[in-house]
Amino acid sequence: MQNDRGDWIRAFITDFVAASKENDLNTPTGEKAFDPPLVGFSIGSDPLYDEYVAHIGDFYLRPIDIFNRAFPEGATVLPDALTVISWVLPSTPNTRNDQAAETKLPAARWVYLRHHGERFNEALRRHVVTKLSEAGIQAVAPVLAPFWSKSNQGPYAPCSNWSERHAAYAAGLGTFGLCDGLITPVGKAMRTGSVVARVSIVPSPRPYADRHAYCLFYSHGTCGRCMARCPVQAISKTGHDKTRCKQYTNVKMNAFIRDTYGISTFACGLCQAGVPCTDHIPDPDEG
Repeated sequence: MQNDRGDWIRAFITDFVAASKENDLNTPTGEKAFDPPLVGFSIGSDPLYDEYVAHIGDFYLRPIDIFNRAFPEGATVLPDALTVISWVLPSTPNTRNDQAAETKLPAARWVYLRHHGERFNEALRRHVVTKLSEAGIQAVAPVLAPFWSKSNQGPYAPCSNWSERHAAYAAGLGTFGLCDGLITPVGKAMRTGSVVARVSIVPSPRPYADRHAYCLFYSHGTCGRCMARCPVQAISKTGHDKTRCKQYTNVKMNAFIRDTYGISTFACGLCQAGVPCTDHIPDPDEG
């Protein structure tokens, strides 16, 4: 039954990405924003979620915290009765290639991906919640919930009280790189999403023990190409300067995108393309 439900969820997510008209880059060519997704599962009682709280801060929410806030009037639920459903939406080759060719400003396709692609991701989160609810399964998309929030406190600020990349890491979908991007089997030029549900599903294998296992800089002392790709030197051998990155992306690039494309979004992402981990887990000889 657990495997059957996992297969069912994976199938309807994949079908929605393939068939939904909302999976649209909104360009004259009518091309899709995303290629077929990866889907993984983690159990609500995974010790990683407690580790996240210990490292990020007490404000960070575990799956049980999210579920209890979403369904405060329900019966008591134990963490191991919950599953976090995570997915990765890969960008297309056209988007990745356009972005790799840029050195200072995000490519047009990348801007559209960040804006229209994330709107589709929101639609996918709602679709997953609806499908589960129709099957009698309580579910909530954390980043769409009224209690999801951002924080400028703690050692990893700016951050939020739920990270979909960290949920994807727990689900075996990828590990973190020098620039903090999640390197997945389809690379790090992607978007992630998640839903917390009261359903039992066998957790996906986690084929790594190190949060940086797929990053050549950390695992082999090579590569580091994302450092040169950053237009504001927000990536160095010591890691990712989130404050400098946010200032560039949320202020300067937001203004540029409004003036150039007439939409309001935050986009840079140059470190996610034109690097060995753009569309796959890199081999050591690619460093």
